[in-house]
This record gives sequence, structure tokens and C-alpha cells, in this order.
Amino acid sequence: MQTRFKKNAKIFDIGITAVAGVLSVGVMLYAVAHFGLRDAWPELVLNLFYIACLVMIWMYFFNYRITTHQFNYWCSISVGITVLLRDILFAPPLANFALHLICLTLSVLLLCMLTFFYARRNWQSYTKRNLWAICIVDMLIATLYNYDIYIEPINEYTNYLLTEIWIRPTITYGLVACFVTETKKTG
Repeated sequence: MQTRFKKNAKIFDIGITAVAGVLSVGVMLYAVAHFGLRDAWPELVLNLFYIACLVMIWMYFFNYRITTHQFNYWCSISVGITVLLRDILFAPPLANFALHLICLTLSVLLLCMLTFFYARRNWQSYTKRNLWAICIVDMLIATLYNYDIYIEPINEYTNYLLTEIWIRPTITYGLVACFVTETKKTG
């Protein structure tokens, strides 16, 4: 199988994303099995979208039956659905209302950025700065959730929540790593 990327640095970026994503999703699937479907079914739904993104990253990396446009569209949709479900519609209760509003605002911003990205006809004109902004906003959201977990009392869910929070930023990093190369090639 021939890979889409030839530079070792790019292969390393995608490899790190894949390994971190698979380990994180594996931990969360273990959490669903450990806590039971009644308590952890939302994590199972989110993990289905994360697994879909990881499979698409693998298919894109190995040039296997997915075009750049399909990869752009379906990964943006999958990440957007996880933002909508986890951070907007079913936002977790946070210790501080101001922190909740900041996370909600950043989540809406991220959803708008993703919508703008996949809705563009000429998405290759999307700059590297715009791509990295998607990843940075997602990392800011994860950092704020991480901070909230540390200011709340620790319980048996804490370690799993800390893992779950960082899955999506890892995947968005992989998407950005893929598309930075595409914009460089065509733009």
C-alpha cells in the first residue's frame, strides 16, 4: 500500500494522531464496558464518530477509496456532530457558570469554523492559519474542560473524562496535519 504523504514529519504527525486516537477510543470503550451502557451510552455514540474519523484518516493516509473532497466533507461532519452533541446540546455541567459560557461560545465558534470549512467550494484556498485555528479552538475547549475537572471533586469517572476530553483535539490535529499538506500542494 502506498501512502499519500512522503515526508517523514508528516507521516509521524498522522501516526501519532492514529496511535493516540486509537488508544483513547480504546480506553473509552473500556469505560463503557466498565460503567455499563446505562451510564455511558453517550460516550459510545461519540466514540462511533471518533472511530469513523480515525478510519477515514487511515483511508486518506493510504489513498484507499476516499478522495480529498470526501475526506474533507465526512470528517468535518463527524467532528461537527461530536461538537454539537457533547459541547452544545448535551454540555456537561461545569463548576463555574462563566466557564460554561466560555466553553459554549468556543464550541459554537468551532462548529461555525467547521461548517465554513466543509461548505467552501474551493476549500484548498483555506489558509494554514485557518486550519490551525480549528485545532487551537478545539484544544482551548479541551483545556477549559480539563481545568473544570481539576477544580471539581475527583471521583471514579475523572480519569476517563480526562481521556475523553482530548480525543477530539487529537483527531482535529490529524485533520489539520492532512489538510495543511493539501493546501501546500494546491495553493
